[in-house]
Amino acid sequence: MSGTTDRYGLAQAARMEWIKLRSLRSTWWTLAVTAAGTVGIAVAVGRNSRDASADLVNNALAGVVPGLLLAGALGVLTMTGEYSSGTIRATLAVIPRRPLALMAKAVVFGVVTLIVGEAAAFTAFFAEAATLRHGIAAPTLGQPGVLRAVVLTGAAFCLIGLLGLGLGAIVRHSAAAVGVLVAGVYVIAQVIGFLAHGAAAYMPILILENSLSTTRPVDCGPSCPEFLSAWAGLGVLALYAAIALTAGGWLLAKRDA
Repeated sequence: MSGTTDRYGLAQAARMEWIKLRSLRSTWWTLAVTAAGTVGIAVAVGRNSRDASADLVNNALAGVVPGLLLAGALGVLTMTGEYSSGTIRATLAVIPRRPLALMAKAVVFGVVTLIVGEAAAFTAFFAEAATLRHGIAAPTLGQPGVLRAVVLTGAAFCLIGLLGLGLGAIVRHSAAAVGVLVAGVYVIAQVIGFLAHGAAAYMPILILENSLSTTRPVDCGPSCPEFLSAWAGLGVLALYAAIALTAGGWLLAKRDA
């Protein structure tokens, strides 16, 4: 091991990951499509809103639900793409401390998805407000729960993306990791919502939907659990992402590249 690689710290590793990330056009196209889709759905909802009593903030941010899948899938591909292309060997040759390599990737990817997510959320909010029909009062960021809902939307993009990154490091196969992500975020939540209502409060997609609602909690049936507060729910999502990244970093250190 050379002295250069011995001195490779988080800052140097993150700089290398940033160079790799910004050189991939597919990453930026996916982020652009995700943001545009979120805003486009908000505009469509705004133009078709007829009920002034509806939760307009929740409606404006409805595009986050499919957007999360794209953010998570991008996180998966950011990691598994290195395995499929073989560049993981070069990465680990430069950064021998393997968990550090994943940490650097998580820092860079997390910052980028947080910025894009927040930009998309705020743009979607204002876009819906600008397209509401005459007679329907547009919500403002100063109203109770509104700013929270918009900010948490952007944070969710980041956290689900990091969850996908961790799953990519664990599974190392694109299709399988995306399948696990979809099952964990969407499918299992629906099953548990029917069979084990108490646990539904901890399901990622239901945490998000409840956080976006400014007027009433998510309705999951007569035995609906008492949902976590918005910020507690964000903490649970962050915990899921941290667990996936920690497990991914541990496996990355134990397995052959």
